[in-house]
Amino acid sequence: MMPSFVPPRKSIAMLCGAAAMVMVAGCAKDNDIDLSSGVGITATRSACPAVAVPLHTGDITLFDPATSRDASAVDVVATITHVVPQCNDQAEKVYQLADFDVVATRRDAGPARTVELPYFATVVQGGTAVVAKRLGTVTVSFPEGQTRGSGHAQAAAYVDRAAATLPADVQERINRKRRAGDADAAIDPLSIPEVRAAVQRASFELLVGFQLTQEQLEYNVRR
Repeated sequence: MMPSFVPPRKSIAMLCGAAAMVMVAGCAKDNDIDLSSGVGITATRSACPAVAVPLHTGDITLFDPATSRDASAVDVVATITHVVPQCNDQAEKVYQLADFDVVATRRDAGPARTVELPYFATVVQGGTAVVAKRLGTVTVSFPEGQTRGSGHAQAAAYVDRAAATLPADVQERINRKRRAGDADAAIDPLSIPEVRAAVQRASFELLVGFQLTQEQLEYNVRR
């Protein structure tokens, strides 16, 4: 079973979708410094969960014999790759889909073979709180005479739009236009504890990785 903690993220793919946070300036691009009508850095915030593969869960190694950890006993090594998020945020329930591929190598180029690998899809709120988890299986197929194989799978999650939307007063504090010379012009709104906490509560992630045993996880950490 996976440990109860949420591992660090290895990669994050963000979706824009409908912004839950108003643009600081309508014509500016994300992360641009906007000086046209105030001071600030333009950013959009989406109701769509970020998609990530947690550290040490994107790879899995199978051994034959299963009890051996010698290099010569490595049977199959598989990796999650090409994670593509797709989000529908037009309803009260935001639907986040993540397509991903699994590429693998096997030790022996023998007959055609399939391998079933377990994976998880976990929804995390605020960086630490697990609110949902589903398990699935991806089938990796090795053609006859080939050491390389591949598979494809999907993970999906629903998130309440209301929970992923910042309260109006918090949005106003973040997006209020500040001019040079204002007393709070140099203050980052996200440095204010209650604002930072509200943003964290409204932040969701869809984490996808292999459902590893404790021993498999420790092997990934060590190697």
